[in-house]
Amino acid sequence: MSSRDLFYQEIPAFWDRLYGEEYALYDCYLLEAGQVAEIRTATEAAYRIFAKIAPLLRNAPVETLHELGFPVKAVPFLQMKTIPYETVIGRFDFVQVKDGFKLLEFNADTPTFIRELFEVNGRVCRSFAAADPNEGEEERLGRAIRNSIYHSMTSIALERHPYVVFTAHADDIEDRETMNYLLKITQLKDAAFVALDHLQIVEGVGVFDQAGRRIDVVYRHTYPLEALIDDEADDRFPIGLEFMNLVREKKVAMLNPASAFLLQSKAVLAAIWGMHEQQSPYFTAAEHRTISRYFLPTYLDEEPFIESGERYVAKPVFGREGDTVEIKQHGKLLGEKQAASYEHYEKVYQAFCQLPSGTIRTEKGEKQAHLLFGSFIVNGKASAFGIRAGAQITDNLAYFLPCGVKGV
Repeated sequence: MSSRDLFYQEIPAFWDRLYGEEYALYDCYLLEAGQVAEIRTATEAAYRIFAKIAPLLRNAPVETLHELGFPVKAVPFLQMKTIPYETVIGRFDFVQVKDGFKLLEFNADTPTFIRELFEVNGRVCRSFAAADPNEGEEERLGRAIRNSIYHSMTSIALERHPYVVFTAHADDIEDRETMNYLLKITQLKDAAFVALDHLQIVEGVGVFDQAGRRIDVVYRHTYPLEALIDDEADDRFPIGLEFMNLVREKKVAMLNPASAFLLQSKAVLAAIWGMHEQQSPYFTAAEHRTISRYFLPTYLDEEPFIESGERYVAKPVFGREGDTVEIKQHGKLLGEKQAASYEHYEKVYQAFCQLPSGTIRTEKGEKQAHLLFGSFIVNGKASAFGIRAGAQITDNLAYFLPCGVKGV
C-alpha cells in the first residue's frame, strides 16, 4: 500500500477518492505568509460588498429578481432575514493574479470543500511538518454553527432546547459525510443526521424525523435551495415548497438561511459590477476601490465582450463544478463545451481570468495543474481556505491540494 493510501485510510469516512479516481493529493503546496494574509483580506473585503448589496436585493422589485435569474418559485422567500449574517458558511473562489486575487464567484448557499480544509488540510500539514494556515478554524466553525442555531431559535420564538437535524442525500458520500462532520464539530446536545428522504413534511404543521419527532432546525447545507423548491413527493405533493412555507411561517428554522441563497446567484456579481461602473453612490469610495481590486467585469449579456474582443466566460447563474461553463471570444466557443446540466438557467458573462498553474504530485507522478483558491467566510469572518487543482475550468474531477505556510 502506498504512503498516500496509508495516510488517508486513517481518516474515517473521508472521500479521498471520487468517481474511482484520486481526489485528495498527498502533497503540501507551500504558500508565503503574505499570500495567506492577502487571501483573508480579500475574503472579508468581498463579503462586505455582498453584505452591503443584500438589503438592496431583499427589497428589489419582483421583476428585478427575475432578471437576476432567481426562479419564480423562490422569489416569495427572498425577503426573509433570520440571523445576523447573510450566510453561516459561504465560500469565495479566487484566482491569484500578479497583484493579488480576483473573485470568480461566491457560493453563499451550499459550499462544499469544508471537511477538506477545516480538518484534512491540517492532518496533511502535520504529516509534512508544515504550518497549517487553517489552524483553529475547525473549533471556530463549530462555535459559529452553534451561534447561528441560537439565532435561528430566536427567529422562530423557540424557548426550549432545539432538536437540530443535519440532512443530505444519504447515498452521496461527500454530502452525507460533510453533514456528519458538521454535526460532530458542532457538539450539540440534541442533534442527529437524518437522510433527506426520511424527513416528513406535514402541511401547515412542521417537519418531522422518521420516528415522528418534530424538528426545530433543519441544516440542509448540501442541498441547493433552487433544487429544494422543485422537490416533489412521489404523489406530486410539492414538499420543497411546503418546507419553505413552513420556514416562512416560522414553524421550522433553516440553515444556511434563505439570505444565503439571495447571494448565490452569479447575477449578483453583474449587479455589483454594473453599480460600480456607474459609480453608484450606494457604495462608498472605499467600497468602489474594493470592487475594482477584487471583482471582475461581469454582465448579464455578452455584448461588452463582443465589442471589446476580449475572452470571457459564460456561466449559469446557478451551477456548480464547472458544469455548463464556456470560455468564449467574439461570441464563439473556444474549445470543447462542458456538460450542460444547468443550461436552463440564465447566464452571466465574466471577463476571462487565467488560472495560474503549478506542479502537483499525484500517485501517477508529477503534473501541471491550474490552481483555484477556495476561501470560506464564516459568520462574516474569513476562515479556512485551500486549493483545487485541475483544468482551466475547475470541475468535479479537480484535485484537493493541501497547502501549508512557508517558514512558520
